[in-house]
Amino acid sequence: MVRAVKDSSALRVGVIGIGVMGSNHARVLAGIAGIELVGVVDPDRSQRELVSGALGCPAVENVAALFKLGVEAVTIAAPTDLHHDIALTCINRGIHVLVEKPIASSVEEGNDIIAAARRAGVTLMVGHVERFNPAVQVIKEAIRGEDILSIAITRVGPFPPRMSNIGVVIDLAVHDIDLIRWFTDSDIVEVQPQLSSAVAEREDIALLQFRTASGVLAHINTNWLTPFKARDVTVATRGKYVMGDLLTRQVTECFGFQPDGSYSMRHLSVGHDEPLRAELIAFMNAVRSGSKPAVTGEEAVASLEIAIRCLERRPTAASRRAGPRRVVG
Repeated sequence: MVRAVKDSSALRVGVIGIGVMGSNHARVLAGIAGIELVGVVDPDRSQRELVSGALGCPAVENVAALFKLGVEAVTIAAPTDLHHDIALTCINRGIHVLVEKPIASSVEEGNDIIAAARRAGVTLMVGHVERFNPAVQVIKEAIRGEDILSIAITRVGPFPPRMSNIGVVIDLAVHDIDLIRWFTDSDIVEVQPQLSSAVAEREDIALLQFRTASGVLAHINTNWLTPFKARDVTVATRGKYVMGDLLTRQVTECFGFQPDGSYSMRHLSVGHDEPLRAELIAFMNAVRSGSKPAVTGEEAVASLEIAIRCLERRPTAASRRAGPRRVVG
């Protein structure tokens, strides 16, 4: 059973890892009523000083120093390979945890975190922030109760310089694997990946096909080769066709299909909430109430397991794109 925080005073929260994502965590937390950002953690002194100066909160070098500041909950935005050890260290101190996606480097590590949180009676939530995108939530509502036939998701953009130890499947596609499972309320049972490394060491192009237990066919197109960001979702059901742009937050619904090929179309109203803010508020509400978090550890591990299956079925080295052929003579 999860232990709720009943105290009416401000919830004391820390952020571990203040790179790009962690800095945003700290910024958002500092502006949420009922939360006290008691400190941030990062081994990089210049980054600590930058965030501390901007937000006026203490910045420390390690997790042990953060504990001394009296945190009740933390968000973990450190590199993925550190999630397991940091999460266990915090959980074993009775501290509630939100850990960024993916939950860990392996299914085994993810399950370790889940088991530790259950034993300690603390809230564990995973930061699959795309679920909190207002456009995604409108799509979810538009297809509620519908007989879903297929889902296609495109998530592409330029190569991120910060990325070094993972490829597009873990960095990008895991978002959409989670969305497919969430949209369909069904497990993924078949995986057909096509992966390639064009300019990076790890896969930077992925075309992933899936079938869910409920029979939905799904497709993810993701890469680090497109010079601009694109985030598009289309869902076909027996009664409607829903198109969403997750960046512009425009969602369009086609419905009323007629034998002559005509149909009706309408734009759906989408809110303007910042997804990260909505996610962090959901985490804090779960901590205070002891209720089930919006994204559970079990859900995150299930999505990670599918992503890893995609990588395990990686084609042979022949899929790596060769450089230009040298012409002799």
